[in-house]
Amino acid sequence: MDGETPTPGETPTPGVTHDAAAPTSRRPSRKTVLKAAIAASVAVPATLMGVPALARTATATRGGAGLAPTPACDDGDDPTPPQMEGPYFKPNSPRRTSLLEAGTPGTRLTVSGYVFGRACLPVQGVLLDFWQADVNGAYDNTGFRFRGHQFTDAQGAFRLTTIVPGLYPGRTRHIHVKAQAPGRPVLTTQLYFPGEPRNNTDSLFDPRLLMTVRDAGGAKEAAFDFVLDLAQDPGPGPSPTGGPTTPPPGGTWRAGAAYAAGDRVTYGAVAYVCLQSHLAQPGWEPPSVPALWRAA
Repeated sequence: MDGETPTPGETPTPGVTHDAAAPTSRRPSRKTVLKAAIAASVAVPATLMGVPALARTATATRGGAGLAPTPACDDGDDPTPPQMEGPYFKPNSPRRTSLLEAGTPGTRLTVSGYVFGRACLPVQGVLLDFWQADVNGAYDNTGFRFRGHQFTDAQGAFRLTTIVPGLYPGRTRHIHVKAQAPGRPVLTTQLYFPGEPRNNTDSLFDPRLLMTVRDAGGAKEAAFDFVLDLAQDPGPGPSPTGGPTTPPPGGTWRAGAAYAAGDRVTYGAVAYVCLQSHLAQPGWEPPSVPALWRAA
């Protein structure tokens, strides 16, 4: 909650501990390569295939100890940890991507990222409801200032324009969010800022929920990727041991082919249209990557 003693029976939801010493030189996840293709809208360079490129490239620290970026979303990795709602959530917030109003004081902040499922595939149409304190640490409980919801786009991306929230008594800086894929349960959690002194004293603070934040002139830019507990079929692709791939079930799509936006292929007797220019890779079959292909 926001600086108040939790109500009886209300306790923080523990998450799964990540091994901070885990190696980072492993094969990049399906999410990593797909994000690069979405962002660049070009063929993926071969060098990317051996170098992880997570959204949070800065290593977060708490008490001087190194922590792995979270969530990394390797296939089968843990979902984004939940946290309590707190006392100030209000339903029926307006649909908008900017929480700013004319003359809004505070340091401008842009938060962007993607929403993925358990197979590291982007999820379209996810409802994201954000709420936070103003520059003075106060919540608007009568109206909808610094409250709003939006939906992820076809690439699973979102972008929120707001301000850096003020400090609420007893809490570190944070932004509340609810995330819900169509027809799925709601994830309620909070996002945190690195380098905040109160991170070490806030009992709810979870370093796995740290955003990557950087200066942008007089403003701030933050990045965070949500991983929902949503089962996905990643489709045929490289085996975990590096063995042969599952052959395609017929059609004109081929791994290794260069596709441009608007190109049409068939796969498994279904026609698809290309949404993003890319070089096809095993595991990127049209049914597996809705960010690159749409059923025609």
